[in-house]
Amino acid sequence: MNRVPVRLSTEYNEGLPGLPLLNFTLSSALEAKEPPEARGLARDKVRLMISHISTDQVVHTRFRQIEDFLEPGDVLVINTSGTLNAALPATRADRTQFELHLSTHLPADLWVVEMRAYQDNQKKITKPFYDIQPGESFALPAGATVTLHTPYVPGQAFRRLWVASLHLPGPLHPYLDRYGFPIRYSYVKEEWPLSYYQTVYTTEMGSAEMPSAGRAFTPQLLTRLIARGIQIAPLLLHTGVASTEQKEPVYEEYYRVPEPTARLINVAHLAHQRVIAVGTTVVRALETVTDTNGVTHPGEGWTDILITPQRGIRAVNGLLTGLHEPLSTHLAMLETLTGRAHLEITYREALRERYLWHEFGDLHLILP
Repeated sequence: MNRVPVRLSTEYNEGLPGLPLLNFTLSSALEAKEPPEARGLARDKVRLMISHISTDQVVHTRFRQIEDFLEPGDVLVINTSGTLNAALPATRADRTQFELHLSTHLPADLWVVEMRAYQDNQKKITKPFYDIQPGESFALPAGATVTLHTPYVPGQAFRRLWVASLHLPGPLHPYLDRYGFPIRYSYVKEEWPLSYYQTVYTTEMGSAEMPSAGRAFTPQLLTRLIARGIQIAPLLLHTGVASTEQKEPVYEEYYRVPEPTARLINVAHLAHQRVIAVGTTVVRALETVTDTNGVTHPGEGWTDILITPQRGIRAVNGLLTGLHEPLSTHLAMLETLTGRAHLEITYREALRERYLWHEFGDLHLILP
């Protein structure tokens, strides 16, 4: 394999001044443009990079071999939120066609939404649309409408996210099942059914985009892990739409951490066992309900927590995650867990070894 020099640097996210983040060049050739199944791979045959924080050791394997790196007593904490058909065709009063992306369902039956304009009508590729007036309504299929009331972050120059209300002819989920479709971005060239955007352990629908770190698990692999004594602990966090990262702070998402999960995590820590989050969404939920003494509590609500090295991580000491874009706030979370030196080692490896990024890409298991 051709190993080329990889340059990493430190820069700042415009929406989060004062937070230095990892920056690098991500080639479009490293963007996973389709599900692994379309590339002739089973879900659990994507590549897996294992890194050990204490030694900086990095191992390359396939995801279905993850059991070789887990131990009896390890706790895997999973996010059981299911992905919605969260995109809908929308029409402005002047008949211009747009795409509405639902993000977060707020109290009082309000929504955080994003309106996107078509930059390629034939391929249905969209980009954020900012020229919206407060109170403007758009027509949706079957006589439904959406009214955008106010920017989600008032006073922001780039008004991507809005607080809105939906007026539907019937219940939400059947409506989305009939008229909606999965959110996708320009690097995914074709439309794929919703089943490609679900984990096998989904219990409750509600995410705008897939909690993708757990996508590679199969029922057979989970069965093998449980038989080996690996413990599985569920929680829920409904993910919103992906952030443009450069100009926006973190926004709130709904979470629920059940009492048995909190108890299992606390017992594992007392026994000096590893607690491994499956995805950054799991870390966000757990850190929201974990106190300064490292005790995790049950709870539910909306969280806008930002995990940084200055804050620290208390709930987990391992993480299974995808590969994150340059200057992403997710990289601040990874650095909090690993330290900057280890994070740079692993991202150099991922770039040199040509791992694939995004929701259909390869994975990284970070261990203590």
